[in-house]
Amino acid sequence: MKTGFVASRLDVKAFAQAAGQLAAQDTLQKYERLLQETQGLGADLPLNWAATGELRAVPGEADQVWLHLKVDATLPLTCQRCLGPVDVSVAVDRAFRFVADEETAAAQDDDCEEDLLVLSHDLDLRALIEDEVLMELPHLPRHEVCPVDVKLAVADEAFEAEMVAKPNPFAVLARLKGDKAS
Repeated sequence: MKTGFVASRLDVKAFAQAAGQLAAQDTLQKYERLLQETQGLGADLPLNWAATGELRAVPGEADQVWLHLKVDATLPLTCQRCLGPVDVSVAVDRAFRFVADEETAAAQDDDCEEDLLVLSHDLDLRALIEDEVLMELPHLPRHEVCPVDVKLAVADEAFEAEMVAKPNPFAVLARLKGDKAS
């Protein structure tokens, strides 16, 4: 039985049959798309993950291949309210059931609650980790309470001065109306 599992080319079925376990503390620099989300900040911040394989017996059917994935990380993002830096904690705790092919996955997808993936002999576990973390990121990262006061109005002095110097079109119309009345 194979015991030297590698995250970059994981034989999922063998991993499940061996009740395999893999874990690591990577840095963000190993995850290109996550690093893009952080605009290159925090390349040496840790991303902790653990994966466990499992075969689940189903009466009258072949054993099901499962992979349980846990990930936690803190990513330096930009607050969409104050535009300052905000650290966003992300936690993933997800189980995947593997099926033989895409057709089986499509047929079973509507009837099951778990996430389905196609069985692979060379799954890139780090790519799956990165996908799952990206899906957990908030659409609008922000502080609970921003550390600086947030301006809710914008003042543009040049625009304001131009508006004062420019005559109001309705005032001009009112004067024209007033001139005709006299």
